Amino acid sequence: MADHVRVVIIGGGVAGCSIAYHLAQMGWRDVVVLDKGELTSGSTFHSAGLVGQLRSSVALTRINMASVELYDRLREETGRDPGWRKVGSLRLASSKERLQELKRQAGWARTFGFPLSVITAREAADLFPLMSVEGLEGAAYLPTDGHIDPSGLAYALAEGARQRGAKFRTGVSVQAITVKKGRVSAVVTSHGTIQPEVVVNAAGIWAAEIGLMVGVLLPIIPMAHQFLTTRPIEGVRRDFPTMRDPDRLVYFREEVGGLVMGGFEREPASWGLDGIPPDFTHRLLSPDWERFGPLMENAISRVPAIAKAEVIRLINGPEAYTPDGEFILGEAPAVRGFFVAAGFCAHGIAGAGGVGKVMAEWIVGGRPSLDLWLMDLRRFGLHYADRNYTRSQVVETYATYYDIHYPFEERRAGRGLRLSPIYPRLEALGCAFGEKAGWERPNWFDINANGFKPTWEAGGWQRRHWSLAIEAEHRATREWAGLFDETSFSKLEVSGPGALALLQRITDNEMDKPVGSVTYTQMLNEGGGVECDLTVTRLAPDRFLLITGTAFGPHDLAWIRSHLPSDGSVSTEDATDRYATIGLWGPRARAILALATRDDVSNEGFPYLTARRIAVGGATVLALRVTYVGELGWEMYVPMDQGLRVWDALWEAGRKFGLAAAGYRAIDSLRLEKGYRYWSAEVTPEYTPWEAGLGFCVKLDKGEFIGRQALIAQREGGLERRLVCLTLADPVAVALVGEPILHQDRTVGRVTSGGYGYTIGKSIAYGYVPAPLAAVGTVLAVEVFGEVIPALVSREPLYDPKGEKIKV
Repeated sequence: MADHVRVVIIGGGVAGCSIAYHLAQMGWRDVVVLDKGELTSGSTFHSAGLVGQLRSSVALTRINMASVELYDRLREETGRDPGWRKVGSLRLASSKERLQELKRQAGWARTFGFPLSVITAREAADLFPLMSVEGLEGAAYLPTDGHIDPSGLAYALAEGARQRGAKFRTGVSVQAITVKKGRVSAVVTSHGTIQPEVVVNAAGIWAAEIGLMVGVLLPIIPMAHQFLTTRPIEGVRRDFPTMRDPDRLVYFREEVGGLVMGGFEREPASWGLDGIPPDFTHRLLSPDWERFGPLMENAISRVPAIAKAEVIRLINGPEAYTPDGEFILGEAPAVRGFFVAAGFCAHGIAGAGGVGKVMAEWIVGGRPSLDLWLMDLRRFGLHYADRNYTRSQVVETYATYYDIHYPFEERRAGRGLRLSPIYPRLEALGCAFGEKAGWERPNWFDINANGFKPTWEAGGWQRRHWSLAIEAEHRATREWAGLFDETSFSKLEVSGPGALALLQRITDNEMDKPVGSVTYTQMLNEGGGVECDLTVTRLAPDRFLLITGTAFGPHDLAWIRSHLPSDGSVSTEDATDRYATIGLWGPRARAILALATRDDVSNEGFPYLTARRIAVGGATVLALRVTYVGELGWEMYVPMDQGLRVWDALWEAGRKFGLAAAGYRAIDSLRLEKGYRYWSAEVTPEYTPWEAGLGFCVKLDKGEFIGRQALIAQREGGLERRLVCLTLADPVAVALVGEPILHQDRTVGRVTSGGYGYTIGKSIAYGYVPAPLAAVGTVLAVEVFGEVIPALVSREPLYDPKGEKIKV
């Protein structure tokens, strides 16, 4: 093997082959793919091969769409037949609730231009005549889906890569990876050492082990996934669409005149927790008929012919799963040049083509063309180093894969890991807890629903995870005051003589402000897209505190560290676990705080967007006068061991002012009324501040910063799309996320956030639309569960209390 190459890809499965193919296509030909066995000998060879495009996220749907575009041309381009059959797909509804889901998915599909239709049970049976229609309410049919031969796909991609210069070396195991000055420097193999510029970990079920070679945590658990194949069955046609019956937890596809049938059982089995045998290549696990039995019964009830079919074999193979069921993609924050493409959760075949494309973009150009936050390896915190914690969430994700996942659904596994010091008080108040990044957080407090007379009640899906307490807490915050435990907020410190210069370079707003200033800002990529959305508080001339969302801390810290100067003049630290955070907001917030402290909290003494240290409950608190709910108030940061006394002091001071404990569901409705954006929804790496309505943060005259040239070019060229606030004509119809936004029956956008505004009494939705349609007063529509609801582009903010005006 060559001593020096540009890229080493570890893993010759379908993902590794696709990345090699796309890198070679982009002109990077000095690429070597290593595999300890033969190509496809990991998980690829025992994959079921279904290719479905419509997924629950924009990014994964686009990735799968890119896959299909590639599979359509791969045979002609490479001369190798990947076995691609575009036969379409059926997704059955064996319950009325599932039919509602399909109607919602039809709207989601419309935003991508898919020709998906919801059809009757009889129409579905015409496409797959062997099925029984008993209990069938309908189905969704997408003619552009299909299935493919997984090994054939990998070999076709490998051939395409070879034709452009990439090399493949099988029977070569990776023994170590060395790192120098924070960058990969060498790959030690059983056949010698290679010095690459880039290493891609596409090692499937071995990816976690490869990650540990460079100190990178990858929370991957192999899960034993089973499906059977039958001999030819009378009546089976080659053009049968793939078919999923999620209510029965099973899927089907045609193969050589017979059927492939598998599913996702309620009691799944993990494997390899004590290590994967080194020689486990092109091998399967022993069939587990007892575990497969319930799936077999469900399959027979839908396709009775399965009962008499001759089974060739029951395939039981380990598939790499992640805690949230999403892929793991991207460059490791602490090891430059080390990329990961793993954790495909039994869906790597459908995504392989698109994954190769975005990974090649990332490696060659520094960033992918899609917002891949949901798959970004930076989404996992250090708490996933606990393998039992990781496994519990993986098992739950696998077991509930085919469930209807309602809005605001909370996971049950791995709870109670990270607790705020205020947790005992919240629990005593009857808190309904949610979880994010391992933290237990208040969603709402049941006590607030007692005796409350609502003005609006959720219906349908919205009601599944909802309480009257949400409106009670919303109104208490608007009319009196709400007290919020926000300890889970991510808190990052940037300090040193070069701190100001760094922040000036990586943010779009002005950072050179007096000590005690609080600034809302974005961090942009070179294309002007928003990589981070946060507040920056200047604690000292050379020390800054950055506050970002609970789940975004590792991501944002990695972004900052990737731009640190090499001279050591800037230090960074994740201070999340050092401080409890308490939010106090509402018209009576000042009166309450004035009772709890002797410090001056008047408007003159404590202006908006400033920070000061004050004494509350015998503790020294860093108070920031900011708001994410649109009301007067403060965020207070206090050492963890003093958090409870500060909460108690504020709670006691607020008794006579109607103070209510409130949760994150109230925050969400409050921020929608005020028009505050949420990163990963309204603001993402795909949208610029101009498009998102955050132009007030952009200070082009402060000097050069990352993304500045792109913003200047966009301003001069004019915007093609804008974020708009919509109010729906029917207050009962609530958009959740992903619904199509229509103009004269033409899809022009999709909803990024939606909910009900209890103060304004309207259903609210946000989304991006073409700039000519963004003018206030434009009549559009939103499709909610198949019903087209008129909507009006409305002036922001929908709610604006007197006194709190944003100054930047």
